[in-house]
Amino acid sequence: MTVSAKKTIAVLTSGGDAPGMNAAVRAVIRGAIAYGMDAYAVYDGYQGLIENQIRLADWDFVSGIIAKGGTVIGSARSKDFHTQEGLLKAAENLVSHGINNLVVIGGDGSLMGADEFGQKWSALCDELLQDGRITAEQHAAFPCLRIIGMVASIDNDLADSDMTIGADTALHRIVDAIDALRSTAFSHQRIFVVEVMGRNCGYLALMSALATGCSWVFVPEHPPEKGWEDEMCRQLDEGRKAGRRDNIIIMAEGARDFNGDPITSTMIKDNIEEKLNSDCRITILGHVQRGGSPSAYDRYMSTAYGYHAIKELLLGDSSSASEIVVSENNRVIVVPLLETVSKTREIAKLIKEGDFKKAEQMRGISWAKICHMVSVNAQTKPAVELNENSPRIAVVTAGWPAPGMNNALHTIVRMGMNSGYRVCGIEDGVDGLINGKFHEFEWMDVDYWPGTGGTKLGTNRSLPQERDYYRIAANLEKNRIDGLIIIGGWTAFSLATKLCTARTHFDIFNMPIICLPASINNNVPGAELSIGCDTALNTIVEAADKIKNSADSSRRLFVIEVMGRYCGFLAMMSGMACGAEYVYSHEMGVNVDMLERHTHELVNGFKRGRRTALIIRNERSNATYDIDFICALFDEEGGDWFDVRKTILGPMQQGGNPTPFDRILAARLAYEATAKMIKQIKNKETGCLMAGHVDGKSEMLELDELKKTIIPELQRPKNQWWEIFYEAYHVLAARNKLKD
Repeated sequence: MTVSAKKTIAVLTSGGDAPGMNAAVRAVIRGAIAYGMDAYAVYDGYQGLIENQIRLADWDFVSGIIAKGGTVIGSARSKDFHTQEGLLKAAENLVSHGINNLVVIGGDGSLMGADEFGQKWSALCDELLQDGRITAEQHAAFPCLRIIGMVASIDNDLADSDMTIGADTALHRIVDAIDALRSTAFSHQRIFVVEVMGRNCGYLALMSALATGCSWVFVPEHPPEKGWEDEMCRQLDEGRKAGRRDNIIIMAEGARDFNGDPITSTMIKDNIEEKLNSDCRITILGHVQRGGSPSAYDRYMSTAYGYHAIKELLLGDSSSASEIVVSENNRVIVVPLLETVSKTREIAKLIKEGDFKKAEQMRGISWAKICHMVSVNAQTKPAVELNENSPRIAVVTAGWPAPGMNNALHTIVRMGMNSGYRVCGIEDGVDGLINGKFHEFEWMDVDYWPGTGGTKLGTNRSLPQERDYYRIAANLEKNRIDGLIIIGGWTAFSLATKLCTARTHFDIFNMPIICLPASINNNVPGAELSIGCDTALNTIVEAADKIKNSADSSRRLFVIEVMGRYCGFLAMMSGMACGAEYVYSHEMGVNVDMLERHTHELVNGFKRGRRTALIIRNERSNATYDIDFICALFDEEGGDWFDVRKTILGPMQQGGNPTPFDRILAARLAYEATAKMIKQIKNKETGCLMAGHVDGKSEMLELDELKKTIIPELQRPKNQWWEIFYEAYHVLAARNKLKD
């Protein structure tokens, strides 16, 4: 890439810290260096600008920080930055260092401060020239200051963005805490009120409620109806009588009623103890929500944000207004800073004024729909009476188990039954279809399922043979099934297409069939993200962190093999999240020239003082150059400079409790699939569909059309959206500056 003029950037973090800030800082500094720019780090936010705490950063300055929480360059509130002299001093220091681009990572207040600074830049430089604090040449060289922002806020309260830096990690902290509390609540039949952050935004409260299957939730955007005190206690009492031993109530710190009056955790506790004579405890999670190592998502998405900021500074119009880097449907884009922050503040204003419906709409994440899901999941029985003539939906899990499957099952059962449909579970995948292992769910059967790993129905990778279709058809007819939902990966997709193809011989298969993507490999056509892949990514990242930490007293190259078959999603995204030096995937290919180049680069790196290096290898990246060959090659060529350690993570990537991301994804996909299934049954439609995504947006896709988008022998789609991140990974992992 040709850069027309020398550009210099500074990056600062401001306001409250958020996990993922360091990944963004790393991406900004390395991206700038890779494209021939000078990169500076500003310590302690805007106060550091004023006090000239500005340091030139090199490549190694950000080595090893991607896994750290908080911000290594510090953050601070600055009263001086709101004064004229403070702004003048900040401008003078930037000019003295030759900095003409500023990247600000912080909350909406920090970004508004940056925009104001940029708007006043010309006048500030005029005053500095008049006072003799900068020269005429410096004044001419800095006609404007280009500003790019990234929002770091665990509240996820920014308009025009799906996720802000730190929000996913905060959800991890909250859900882990609630999972831990649940065992105590269950043991003592105790009620817990858990208060989470969210002064003007209930994202953390609402999503953690969806992920954990809580009994009640309070969020600022969706206040409870009048008389909520009695209704909540009635529902808690019904749950106890129905056999629910634990009750978790989640509230955002900014919760309020329809009159705008605050609802506090103490109010809730006192109300419960008075009306139910039950033991109720309060847990306020506080700042633990934004501490600790960032999640896989916060690492790779923050990395993408930082890299995109550099590309925008290189290619964008230097005279354009300040912008913010945001995510929209898994894509990274830039939006106007002033307009976006104004929308964010408008939502807070609407909540304060009591216009909750408009505030929900402006949030942009189907707020009312998710509130409905949480409400239904908390019920102790369906809203309508079921009878023998109620239509029946069957659900089966097929292929390898994936974390989050149980929350999908939980949602299908609750949403189906609440709409007047009986739901039957089929055990052991295709074997259950063939052998008639059908059983009808009761409402409370799935009460504790949302946070559990694997699939409670059992599964396997078998597919039906021609001789099996008659028995499957007979079992579906015997159990009076009107529609079938199949949850799984490539096996589920294959099963659904096989059953649809067999319709010419078996009329019973002319029922609506919907496939829900659940695979850690993330190779299901039509689904940009499959249920389970985020949990697998976090498992890989956590393992890689521990493995790298084991090399404190030695020089080692670690080679980690991950799952994915012929799909490199896990390898690519975990490599990006871990800061791996090299990623080997089937899509990118592996050849002898590549291995030779990497060998020389590794040896030279360790000669210069490197202590550790990491390679992530997709399990089927190359049949010839397998992990044993690669490790033997690097061990031989590394000589005395480094040792090589091999790790094959294996099935542990499929295990464990699902992450909040996978629980939420499972619930939302299952909700859409169940709603579509009910609509098809009512309208006597017989579509064969995938509950997938197109450009990040949820859609129901025809299986026949999806078959045109795949490479059957490799069991993956022809085009995979996540490959757009390859450039960012490659640039930030490459140690040498890119050639013009």
